[in-house]
Amino acid sequence: MVTVISTVTDQPLDLAAHEAAVADRRAGAVVSFAGVVRDHDHGRSVVSLDYEGHPNAAKVLQEVADEIAADPDVYAVAVSHRIGPLAIGDVALAAAVSTAHRAAAFAACARLVDEAKARLPIWKRQVFTDGTEEWVNCP
Repeated sequence: MVTVISTVTDQPLDLAAHEAAVADRRAGAVVSFAGVVRDHDHGRSVVSLDYEGHPNAAKVLQEVADEIAADPDVYAVAVSHRIGPLAIGDVALAAAVSTAHRAAAFAACARLVDEAKARLPIWKRQVFTDGTEEWVNCP
């Protein structure tokens, strides 16, 4: 049985909780990723971010997590994306995967993050130090 946890939330994300959620006695590897809000983008200083999510964002994230969990090497998957206002240093995306061996865990976690970023209908509004703003990944 593969454990699959996915969440879209306005609450702070805890990477250690994601790692604990994928703990499995069979696992020799747990790989995790934290997408952290940085203070710059393309040479411009960022003050803050807001993430807006489409109503089906949680469903899409669950589909992505389920696809990664379908890999026979994967024992467990946990992934969450935050919405709402975030500050510099906050975790916007947390992901963890467990497998028997490290190569499979690294590959599965990379696929999880890449697919979530590519498919998740969550858009970012960046506010810069000069008072301007931009939307990123917004259709």
